[in-house]
Amino acid sequence: MKISARNQLKGTIVDVVKGATTSHIRIDIGSGVIITASITNEAVDELKLAKGQSQLAVIKAGDVMVGVD
Repeated sequence: MKISARNQLKGTIVDVVKGATTSHIRIDIGSGVIITASITNEAVDELKLAKGQSQLAVIKAGDVMVGVD
């Protein structure tokens, strides 16, 4: 797979939670860090995503906001 996004984090799916239309995919990228992605249920089915699979979390964002307490 070739894509332009440079923020690619390898990890393992630890949870797939389907809602009415959207699923939350939790990917463990190591050192106790979990990335959560919200994608359509259709995409989950099409990609055949399941717990235990090795996958990439690909991050492509126009804006990143940082908040400070």
